[in-house]
Amino acid sequence: MSDIDYTLAPVGFIHSPLTNREGAPKQGYEGAPNVWLEINEKFAEGLDGLVVGDNVILITWFHQSHRDVLQVHPRGDMQNPLTGVFATRSPDRPNPLGLHRVRVLAIDGRRLHVGPLEAIDGTPVVDIKPVLSQASDA
Repeated sequence: MSDIDYTLAPVGFIHSPLTNREGAPKQGYEGAPNVWLEINEKFAEGLDGLVVGDNVILITWFHQSHRDVLQVHPRGDMQNPLTGVFATRSPDRPNPLGLHRVRVLAIDGRRLHVGPLEAIDGTPVVDIKPVLSQASDA
């Protein structure tokens, strides 16, 4: 089974004032900006049903990550012991998927204004999922 190749296609891309990893906060709640997510035209119908105020999970592909890293010092602090990436939120990992809970602030055609988001400009978004409440079964 290990010889199977899996392919992901971005549904859209992030437009952010953050332009490099070094200048980006580690988490959205640590001062990240609101950003625009531009959905590719062929996926635009997938936005039907989203409304301003919704909380969604963006699944991103950390396109500048190092995929050969298996241990890191959490939060880049060398005083923290080396820890396996699967026990951290490090962007460097074998499959560099990011999970970001954001609020939809505005919808303009196939563009979503969302935030706060710590992803850098040009980050591919591979999926968008609604945040479910206990009362919801969507």
